[in-house]
Amino acid sequence: MSDAYLSNPNLKKIGVNIEFTQEQIQEYVKCAKDPIYFVNNYVKIVHVDKGLIPLDLYAYQERMINTFNNNRFVITKMPRQSGKSTAVVAFILYYLLFNSDKNIAVLANKAELARELLDRVKKAYENLPLWLQQGILVWNKGSIEVENGSKIIATSTTGSAARGQSFSMVFLDEFAFVPHGLADEFFKSVYPTISSGTETKMIIVSTPKGMNHFYKMWVEAEEERSNFIPLAVNWWETPGRDEDWKLQQIANTSEESFDQEFACNFLGTSNTLINANTLRNLAFVRPIFQKQGFDQYEEIKPGHEYVITVDTARGVEGDYSAFVVIDVTQIPYRVVAKYKDNKISPMMYPELIYNVANNFNQAFILVEINDIGEQVASVLYRDLEYENLFITAMRGRAGQRVGGGFGKNAQLGVRTTKQVKRIGCSTLKDLVEDQKIIIEDFDVIEELSNFISKKESYEADEGHHDDLAMCLVLFGWLIRQEYFKDLTNSDIRQKFLADKEDMMEEEMLPFGFYNDGTEELNVGEQVDNYSLEDLRPWIDNGY
Repeated sequence: MSDAYLSNPNLKKIGVNIEFTQEQIQEYVKCAKDPIYFVNNYVKIVHVDKGLIPLDLYAYQERMINTFNNNRFVITKMPRQSGKSTAVVAFILYYLLFNSDKNIAVLANKAELARELLDRVKKAYENLPLWLQQGILVWNKGSIEVENGSKIIATSTTGSAARGQSFSMVFLDEFAFVPHGLADEFFKSVYPTISSGTETKMIIVSTPKGMNHFYKMWVEAEEERSNFIPLAVNWWETPGRDEDWKLQQIANTSEESFDQEFACNFLGTSNTLINANTLRNLAFVRPIFQKQGFDQYEEIKPGHEYVITVDTARGVEGDYSAFVVIDVTQIPYRVVAKYKDNKISPMMYPELIYNVANNFNQAFILVEINDIGEQVASVLYRDLEYENLFITAMRGRAGQRVGGGFGKNAQLGVRTTKQVKRIGCSTLKDLVEDQKIIIEDFDVIEELSNFISKKESYEADEGHHDDLAMCLVLFGWLIRQEYFKDLTNSDIRQKFLADKEDMMEEEMLPFGFYNDGTEELNVGEQVDNYSLEDLRPWIDNGY
């Protein structure tokens, strides 16, 4: 067949003239105006049991396609195995056919998944009537180009995936599963170009996977802090899924798995240092200032006292150099700024810390001096002559202590030992769960949601980082030091104790277990009379 593309009778080559009937013209116009009409009448899919069948959209799939068509920026969270790919393929096909000179990027967390979506677009294309098709220019493993000037490329979501190219629509599949660093790099390179247009589109579809970049974008969309339209699909909207189906899924996996995979709850990793419910209630906000890894959340306040805890990497794009700036003027403490970057040289890092510390009212600095951190602390103190640097000394079995001057055991910072980490983790847990510290930075929250129990300690879950989390662990250790109490006139342990005592009074008074001695007891009434001093050992042990 001479009109066929590469001898494929289901595809027409460019330059083929089609004699349209009046009915075909009318149908073409209907299809161009209404994607739902086009899909329900002309798109076919390969069913796992029934083979090639006409596509009959579910109600939520129609809602998806209409939302994609009528909005520029859409973020969609969907359950597993809910037919999301079918709806996506149908819309991409519609967009390709009825829009001229459009470049479409289909991106997924893995290149093979993106190409699988493209293959499904191809299959649907091949089963269209020839009069609805555009002539084929390119038809290969990773791309399609048709006669109206529109084309599709399919690849993995990386920072360079769409760099240097102009796209009319970017579709991101399973975006929650793209590593955090790659997702950030991608958005920095692609989003400005997409958002600068007037008709360009970005569509994100994914099942949740913890409190990561997809979670951040979803929350911002829900709270109308971005230009993305949030679109949620519920597990029960798929025909055949009812409570019995739900119970069967839970029986085959777990309730936690069902909550994430089908209920689409943004669950963090299990066994986190911070309670999962507490993590979900941490609300992040946009910084008031951002520059090259530094984010600031409030203006510097005269007379306020600030502490900076510092973690140092080697600047070879592995682990991150990081620090947090904490306002310690009053309880609750507040994280007011943070820095995180994996490219900064250890030679430049001290000057950055120095400048930030000076701006924040000559903040006190605690540097973690394992590995390269010792060099950073030395430059800060000796070369930059920054005096507000916490100095620690070994005190035998008591371990490292802040203060003590420059004896033979003195050091410009703290080494993260098992003891330091244990105390720091325990205190940090209390701080966050008892709302004694305010954290509004998304990166910090994300790291805490993946800071899990491993080998009798805590560290980042596989594929994640804990540099900012460790800065907070250092802060947790620091506030247990007598020197810190003298510096800030605040004893966090006493604050914890006072709050526990208040809680006990609220819980025990209604049941008659506590008597302050101001009321007489009725004859014959048996009430245990405990003072707070009697209960103090019980409180101190965390009961």
